[in-house]
Amino acid sequence: MQGWADAPATARRVPGVRVGVLVEQVLAPVPGGTGRYARELAAALARTAPAGAEVTGWTAWRRDVGAARIPGMGGPHRLPLPRRALVAAWERGVGPAPAADLVHAPTLLAPPRRRPLVVTIHDAVPWTHPETLTPRGVRWHRRAAELAARRADRIVVPTHAVAGELAAVLPALREDRLVVVGEGASAALAVPPPDADERAARLGLPPAYLLSLATLEPRKGLDVLLAALAEPKAPDLPLVLVGQPGWGGVDPLAEARRLGLAADRVRVLGRLPDPDLAVVLHRAAALAVPSRAEGFGLPVLEAMAAGVPVVTSDAPALVEVGGGAAVVVPRDDPGELAAGLVTVSDPAERDRWAAAGRVRAGHYSWSAAARELWTLYAALAT
Repeated sequence: MQGWADAPATARRVPGVRVGVLVEQVLAPVPGGTGRYARELAAALARTAPAGAEVTGWTAWRRDVGAARIPGMGGPHRLPLPRRALVAAWERGVGPAPAADLVHAPTLLAPPRRRPLVVTIHDAVPWTHPETLTPRGVRWHRRAAELAARRADRIVVPTHAVAGELAAVLPALREDRLVVVGEGASAALAVPPPDADERAARLGLPPAYLLSLATLEPRKGLDVLLAALAEPKAPDLPLVLVGQPGWGGVDPLAEARRLGLAADRVRVLGRLPDPDLAVVLHRAAALAVPSRAEGFGLPVLEAMAAGVPVVTSDAPALVEVGGGAAVVVPRDDPGELAAGLVTVSDPAERDRWAAAGRVRAGHYSWSAAARELWTLYAALAT
């Protein structure tokens, strides 16, 4: 064990403390995994709040913040600057901040420190894999992380892998301010809705298929996955892609045609509401996560909780979260990815990996993460 620590598992009482959670990412055009994190974390904090404590959400100024309303959480309240102006002000250490006793920024969009400040940094990708982001994105994320390392009382990270990577690249970040707090599978995806058959028919789901849950961008390794499907040894199953287009002009259908895959081999469903996503997830033969870099990999946990076998790349955070319950293959190796998908396509192997995944997923939950954070808040607020 190194200098950083897991947050304690038992929350102390924090009577009367008001925690402000920035939920701006929930309203982003492409919320991605960090948007899911912000929403799930805020809901879990509200659900597990000690007696007398309060959780309120905060966003930049927008006309409509309805999509950021979260059960049990107060607000969301709007700060008096729109997002772009808010980012510029906060980078300079000025501007409005949430009216709260402690602020938790679940992304790098974080205010100056006027009260105890906790910031979640999800990964070290801007340093470890800068080629998978835009140059502008690399600059902004590095600068924002460096500011957070100087300003925040604690930096929360989702895995020990990220803790080690950040400690190596952020000199201002003392290891005693790094806290590892895991994530969880969404309760909204735990079971398919009662009308699952009707939803599956509307979505045109094939009887059996491989699944990818990822924003369509270079870091997710979708090119490797498509190339794996073109391998002669790959399972003869179609691929369903769920996720919004990100940056980089990733066009899975064009890439599939270039590789000579049949027209019906790849389906792109885009972003789905949770009831549809639950149907797609639970009916998948396997989930493929060939990412070049990740900080946690929520789809891995969501699939395991649903009893769906998982094949991941050997990105350190994915290996850590998988905990031996996922098939791990080398990054950027279509042949090995195809072989991994063959492994989990065998009925006996599928059952074995599904059972192991359910056990592994049981080690994580959003409520447990929230209780760990309430303990952290108590230490900072007293």
